[in-house]
Amino acid sequence: MSLKPLNSLKESLSNRVIVELKGGREFRGTLDGYDVHMNLVLRQAEEFMNGELVKRTEVTIVRGDNVIYISP
Repeated sequence: MSLKPLNSLKESLSNRVIVELKGGREFRGTLDGYDVHMNLVLRQAEEFMNGELVKRTEVTIVRGDNVIYISP
């Protein structure tokens, strides 16, 4: 088990993740990339607001400073 957050992200590449954001937003999709600021690239993403599906996108970029948590 890795102790560093970026190592956890590396292990989650090409896997489905749940990303909780500030303001009650959530994305679910396949982690396709990230950087040291934890900006994320998700493929086949679904956006939820307060638990309700808002939209689906082919590619979504999530800014790292809005992320509360990332779950595999």
